[in-house]
Amino acid sequence: MSDLLVIAFLLQTLRIAAPILLAALGGIMSERSGIVDLSLEGKLLIGALATEMGAQATGSATIGAVAGMAGGMATAALYALIVIRFRADQIVSGIAINIMAIGLGAYLIQLLYGSASNAPRIPGFPGDLLANPLFWIAVALVPAVHVLLQRTRFGLRVRAAGEHPGAAESLGVAVARIRWGAVLLSGTLAGLGGAWLALENHSFVSDMASGRGYLALVAIIMGNWRPVGAALACLFFGGARALQFQLKAAGVLDIPDSLASIVPYVLTMILLAGFIGRSRPPASLGRPPE
Repeated sequence: MSDLLVIAFLLQTLRIAAPILLAALGGIMSERSGIVDLSLEGKLLIGALATEMGAQATGSATIGAVAGMAGGMATAALYALIVIRFRADQIVSGIAINIMAIGLGAYLIQLLYGSASNAPRIPGFPGDLLANPLFWIAVALVPAVHVLLQRTRFGLRVRAAGEHPGAAESLGVAVARIRWGAVLLSGTLAGLGGAWLALENHSFVSDMASGRGYLALVAIIMGNWRPVGAALACLFFGGARALQFQLKAAGVLDIPDSLASIVPYVLTMILLAGFIGRSRPPASLGRPPE
């Protein structure tokens, strides 16, 4: 019985960590190029909404996932237009995108489906985690993003744009174009994370992101802007949440659900306080593009 509980705990940890990981990998691409990606929460939410709309229209979970990626990319394009083209403050713009996503999600499901919070049921991928293609995509993306950043010309230029954009420009690198590409890739990956949420739940819910985008940002910092480090941080968040569920089910954690749900976030703040001084962000992170 104990072995079964351990396996269940591990599977639940991976299931919870996966959408956070997808958003974190996207955020790494954006932030390594010098663009703060506070809009990950909004990209997750719009990705989930687009997945609902795509899967509802076609009856296909796969098309729904593709629609989710497109929704995340479209949100990223808006964000890139604001902060790269018009040089708006990246923090304020990211928060604005998140607020817009909440309002847009509630409005569209009311308009399309006549509900203020829940959309109709959609098909999803198999309930077995190991049979879910999005899980294996998330796993494969960790080394893929690492190789992209460390071993490719595009990755080198992304890192140069985030560290020394002036020097990169002097060598003929179009920093604004590289940042556009990194932000769009960020939106695509975060949109895939939103697709995971919608397909896992078989529906879109207006508060579906529930802070996962912000946890992804914390994972990026804890992982020192590296894919493997961020993945380990996401596993920690997933494990903390899964442990909460396990203890609750066993009757060990006898506290209200509303109070229990904040435990992972309290642990996150405590850990983040210890990581902020040790992590080194890209030197030009948050600076307006030249």
